[in-house]
Amino acid sequence: MAGVETTGRGWAEVLAAFERHLHSERGRSEHTTRAYLGDVRSLVSFLGETGVADLADVRLQDLRAWLAQQAQAGAARSTIARRSAAVRTFLAWASQTGRIDADPSLRLVAPKRGSHLPEVLRQADATALLDVAAVASDDQDPIHLRDRAALELLYASGIRVGELAALDIDDVDLDRNVVRVMGKGGTERTVPFGVPAREALVAWLELGRPQLAVAGSGAALLLGRRGRRADPRQIRSALHELLRHVPDAPDIGPHGLRHSAATHLLEGGADLRLVQELLGHASLATTQIYTHVSVDRLKQSYRQAHPRA
Repeated sequence: MAGVETTGRGWAEVLAAFERHLHSERGRSEHTTRAYLGDVRSLVSFLGETGVADLADVRLQDLRAWLAQQAQAGAARSTIARRSAAVRTFLAWASQTGRIDADPSLRLVAPKRGSHLPEVLRQADATALLDVAAVASDDQDPIHLRDRAALELLYASGIRVGELAALDIDDVDLDRNVVRVMGKGGTERTVPFGVPAREALVAWLELGRPQLAVAGSGAALLLGRRGRRADPRQIRSALHELLRHVPDAPDIGPHGLRHSAATHLLEGGADLRLVQELLGHASLATTQIYTHVSVDRLKQSYRQAHPRA
């Protein structure tokens, strides 16, 4: 069959079709889609430099040479693994749609990801963080009320910051203390939250949101200063700022707060499968990393406290 040129209009059309596939058929988020497209473009640039002008001419050795170049340039193992996964997804799709005769990535092996444990807050630090957010909101500034509600809900539910930003008012049930979340791949789940998060949400909805709402606010739960839906970057910035007032706490981002919630649930005796359901993990293996975090923290506390450690 005729191949697809990896430069010019032919390549642009293939990339556009792959983007549509990721969105409509695979249900990938905008962030994931953007990352996959960037990784595929990196491969195409390398192929152009090495004289491979046609997608059908790509061989396994080309892919291995590309990954080797990434490693020599100092890319982390996690980055190389992600790029390898993206290209395998792309070439499998190209093969399935008849754009190439055979998938050259079937025997492509990427380096295993490092087993770095996620950085988390201690329970006392999490409490201190939310106390700081509550004190800051005492002035009833709408942004301070929003930030308190956002952080309380993030920690209470363990949802992702992107999921939080996408929430509408109707997704929150204050009578039942649950929130309806649309997760990765378009999967919906219902997650509970506690009394402190409910109090923060009520204060935001009654005192904060009305100060910011404009005609274009729509049903968005969280708003920015100009009345538009709050961006995850705004929540991330608020978290970093408030953590500055918690001595010795690690400067984590919103995903670190999600890690903290999961770890504290397991430390409190929650079942692993319950935590998997709350976090929206497709695989239990993804959730199991938090058991390692809990054991690691237990060992650290033991070494610090036991006289014969």
